[in-house]
Amino acid sequence: MPKALTDLLLQRVSFPRLVAPVPSSDVLEKIFQSALRTPDHMQLKPWRYLVIEGQALVKLGELFCHAALKDKAELSQKEKEKYLNMPMRAPMIIVAISKHIEHEKVPYCEQLSSGSVGLGYMLLALQASGFGGIWRTGVMARHPYVMKGLSLFENETITGFLYLGTPNSASKKLQTINSSDYFQWWQ
Repeated sequence: MPKALTDLLLQRVSFPRLVAPVPSSDVLEKIFQSALRTPDHMQLKPWRYLVIEGQALVKLGELFCHAALKDKAELSQKEKEKYLNMPMRAPMIIVAISKHIEHEKVPYCEQLSSGSVGLGYMLLALQASGFGGIWRTGVMARHPYVMKGLSLFENETITGFLYLGTPNSASKKLQTINSSDYFQWWQ
């Protein structure tokens, strides 16, 4: 593995607060293409992505707020602001959607994993390009009202929300993890 790639992998971190600018269209295309290189058994392409920015972020916040109201008859002003502002933590969000395609050789768990790897590839490509991101899920990623509002089909689920932009603070330094806690030799 080339040293530069290994170094990038070892330095990857999440950036919870992001600001403009977002990557240019040329850089975004490379980031999109990196997601499309994910391992994909039988080349099913069991995923798709929605790109949300500008006024669509406001609409997404409203969608989150209405979804929360489906679960709780009334929200306090503070709760409403929380849901309305969730998408405002970054200037762009990519919603990763996993499609469950019936296939005798490719179980759904492989299809879901393929879309998840695509999100991971985008995070790496963002950081390699000088930008940052954070992969979020939470209750809104599973909420039927949100899925309907984003026009998901019955065979689709949200894999995650990839918030992206320019980090507004230095990246945190992560400690090296003891690999022997997670990797064991099987004999």
